[in-house]
Amino acid sequence: MTTFRAAVYYAPELDDPLWATGNRWLGRDPETGAGLAQPAGSGVPNLTDEPALYGLHATLKPPMRLVPGTRYEDFAAGVAELAARTKSFPLPPLAVENMDGFLALREQEASPDLQSLADQAVAALDRFREPPGPAELARRRRHGLTKAEDEMLERWGYPYVFGLWRFHITLSRRLDEAEMASARPIAEAFFADALALPRQVSSLSVFTQRAEGQPFLVAQRFPLAP
Repeated sequence: MTTFRAAVYYAPELDDPLWATGNRWLGRDPETGAGLAQPAGSGVPNLTDEPALYGLHATLKPPMRLVPGTRYEDFAAGVAELAARTKSFPLPPLAVENMDGFLALREQEASPDLQSLADQAVAALDRFREPPGPAELARRRRHGLTKAEDEMLERWGYPYVFGLWRFHITLSRRLDEAEMASARPIAEAFFADALALPRQVSSLSVFTQRAEGQPFLVAQRFPLAP
């Protein structure tokens, strides 16, 4: 399956209200694949088609094709190994923000543990990644990359890793100013109760996409060390 892709994400735990709330906002449960009713009368369905394809998540190891001949089970074992040697830690409080024109949940305090986990996921699992081909490199460069971003793309297959990585849970496509002004307060109210609760980063989630254009689904969750 040459178009099969796998990614390692942070996703809220199944019993975390943020999981159910976020899935309702996006209109899809990536654990089951079921469609969900979105907030009525808010215009949200017109904003969320793009992030809904990927499911509710924050990227740690970006979506990648596996090196030819690599079994998914080998990749999953690598994720399990990383999870087993990583201690669970508190996730900083989150809030709805405008992130470069996208609605997103962003952390409100710096977290060295979160940055370290993202860095380790990129580096430790890179042996499973098939390098991007010329067409994919050209597609990413078409939007304009800085020298540092291009160097990350060449080395790691994605521009926004290590010092260029920013934790975010994407909630919308890119919005214009009027759309952002309308949608942001709706999102803030919708997520308020869930975001008021403390939470731990206590697992790594593997999401997979069987073919280009198909939605990502949760394949496995690997608990971090207590």
